[in-house]
Amino acid sequence: MIRNSGLFMLMYASTGIGLVGSAAGNDAASQQKQSAAKSGASSMTGCIDQQEGRYVLVDDHELKPVANLEADGFPTEGFAKYMGNKVTVRGTVKSDGSGKSVKVRTIEKVSETCGASQGK
Repeated sequence: MIRNSGLFMLMYASTGIGLVGSAAGNDAASQQKQSAAKSGASSMTGCIDQQEGRYVLVDDHELKPVANLEADGFPTEGFAKYMGNKVTVRGTVKSDGSGKSVKVRTIEKVSETCGASQGK
């Protein structure tokens, strides 16, 4: 009987440690999300276009520029393969007097078409 309760206590203690470890992991993830929000990390969806020698994200319906795109961790030419595609870009958004710019870390293709031809 004493051995069984000792085994039970050992199992109970290890379960408690697991829960504490899990809670600590959730806190770390929460802190990362808060840190990303403070740094301006965001995502935007639109179409990739090239205007005046720069890559831009345009509204997929009106095709008006939404933000200038800057590559972060890959060559600027990496935007070329997404020209005319609807994408979601993730990175750091900066706003200044001339508009928004996104320092893009990742690009995810949403659709191969944009604007009026989308869905046809």
